[in-house]
Amino acid sequence: MKTPSKSAIALSPFGGLRGLLIALLFWGCGGGTAEQPSFQKSTPKAAGLEEQKLTYIDSAVRQSLLRGDMPGAVIAVVRHHKLAFLKAYGHKQVYPDTLPMATNTVFDLASVSKSVSTALSVMILLERGQLRLQDNVSLYIPGFQPWTDSAGRRKQNIRILDLLTHTSGLPPYAPVEELAKTYAFPHPEGLLEYISQVKRNNPPGTVFDYSCLNFITLQHIVQNISGSTLQRFAQQNIFQPLGMHHTDYNPTGETLEWVAPTEIQPDGQPLRGKVHDPLARLLNDGVSGNAGLFSNAEDLSLLAAMLLNEGEINGVRLLGPLTVQMMRSLPTGYEPFGRALGWDVSSDYASDGEIFHPSAYGHTGYTGTSITIDPVSRTAVIILTNRVHPEDKGSLRRLRETVANIVAGSIREVENGK
Repeated sequence: MKTPSKSAIALSPFGGLRGLLIALLFWGCGGGTAEQPSFQKSTPKAAGLEEQKLTYIDSAVRQSLLRGDMPGAVIAVVRHHKLAFLKAYGHKQVYPDTLPMATNTVFDLASVSKSVSTALSVMILLERGQLRLQDNVSLYIPGFQPWTDSAGRRKQNIRILDLLTHTSGLPPYAPVEELAKTYAFPHPEGLLEYISQVKRNNPPGTVFDYSCLNFITLQHIVQNISGSTLQRFAQQNIFQPLGMHHTDYNPTGETLEWVAPTEIQPDGQPLRGKVHDPLARLLNDGVSGNAGLFSNAEDLSLLAAMLLNEGEINGVRLLGPLTVQMMRSLPTGYEPFGRALGWDVSSDYASDGEIFHPSAYGHTGYTGTSITIDPVSRTAVIILTNRVHPEDKGSLRRLRETVANIVAGSIREVENGK
């Protein structure tokens, strides 16, 4: 507890010992400046975790490696604002050479990009009053078509809320080869033109249908409002303020050197430093609302700590606490879909285990990445792999849920039962 300053004591309306006692009580109850949470590496014990129980992670990963689910992995556990566990397993690369995995390895996050870049960018603009969740997409993208019934009589506009929750009615993906015949690569505006006109499968807000096109649309909304690319906006408003120095689209320099390769390409070489997702790579030049972000476990741990601490870490407030709480909650009327604002809570895609609180949220990525955040126990689990290397095979759902259960079971105490 901090000692109150002389000026605080002098200004007390009570003198002497009584004044000192009241000043001390006032300070201890929050009358002074609260300590700001600072991100730090720690032992599991210091973070309120049982280290012995966390050793079960090793055997779970070992079994997954033996099954051939992935060549290697990096796993991080964050509790409150502490990085309590960080470990590398297996290999970063197995073709054409074999390289060991390292904790600083940078991964193609695939669809985790939707949450940690695109969705957070939208939340920042929401706080600034530059958009509303109820706004029609056509307000920001002229020519963006509504859903229309088969008779052409009924129309319903698609809103930003529908994009974030994957209930817009847009199809899941786009025909890359077909679009290649129409547009030269890369061609973000051509892709947006396709999305603006493509047939909507369902009326907005009625069916959950996971779609990369939702977040490519959100990318263009962010760009049209901010006058900046999604890459630049996210760097200036998320990654740089938080000190995430190895997080970016189209990585270069040291970040590129640390990247784990993904699938083998037609030239016989594995893809490295270029996004695996075809839409992001070929039509969006590697900067896309649905995929394209590269990062490592320590950087994502910083971001997770910020969210666990209701939008603030290391003296940097990225979002207000009410915004964070709203972002991770199921919107009213959308509860059956299980999707929060850019995050997964309880849809069929969720893989956050069976012990964490039902309010736990997160996201997974096709390449073998995931992040799970439990706001009740204030714990996050980050699993990064390149399961698509050297061939696109293997499943990580069992590993994700097993590790989540191990971490949740290692928690020694949950404050006030919350």
